[in-house]
Amino acid sequence: MKTNSSTENHALRVKAQPIGIFETPIAYGRLKDADEVMKELEVAIRKRKTISKGLSRSNLGGWHSESDMLEWGGPAAHRLAEAAINIAKRMSYFEESSAEDRRWLVRMWANVTPEGGLNLLHSHPGNLWAAVLYIDMGHETEQESRNAGGSLYLEDPRFPMAAMRDTAFRMRGVDGQPQQYQTEIELQRGNLIVFPAWLQHGVRPHTGKRDRISVAMNIDAVRKDVGR
Repeated sequence: MKTNSSTENHALRVKAQPIGIFETPIAYGRLKDADEVMKELEVAIRKRKTISKGLSRSNLGGWHSESDMLEWGGPAAHRLAEAAINIAKRMSYFEESSAEDRRWLVRMWANVTPEGGLNLLHSHPGNLWAAVLYIDMGHETEQESRNAGGSLYLEDPRFPMAAMRDTAFRMRGVDGQPQQYQTEIELQRGNLIVFPAWLQHGVRPHTGKRDRISVAMNIDAVRKDVGR
């Protein structure tokens, strides 16, 4: 028995639109009118570096202070923490409560990275958000800035599984462009970035001639009525 060839020789057509779900929210901006605050932070960091050996975490070739900078960073450190918390609150939602029902906590530390220093890929478990402020990018001129390295890079948490199957594979985003495993973010003095603490991130080798200075934070929140 012959079949109807008209239905066999035509591919099924479907109108499919890509949509984006499971977003990874990242806040990225520049502090306004904050030169004095950043100067105060830099002075406090350089002073602390002279009396503290620092810690070994993700940093290679650089100095990482203890995470108690709110105790020695002065009023400028507290103003920075408040700014980061305000951003985190705007990006946070809690079922059957609100951001104001929680006590927001910040652990803060400084990074001073010389030429050749970097930060290995890592995350900040046990926190809601992570944040970084850039105080000194470690270069003198705009031309040097373009070649000074030290870019912050973020790793797409979805891709390691796909790469195990085919390292050439990329997913197309809603813009039609292939999504890469890692995204580099070019930063300038005064930039503040806030991102989920579970997001893997690192810093490329710094090739500037001066030290690169930044302040990092872990941000968490606990219910105010817990422990009562």
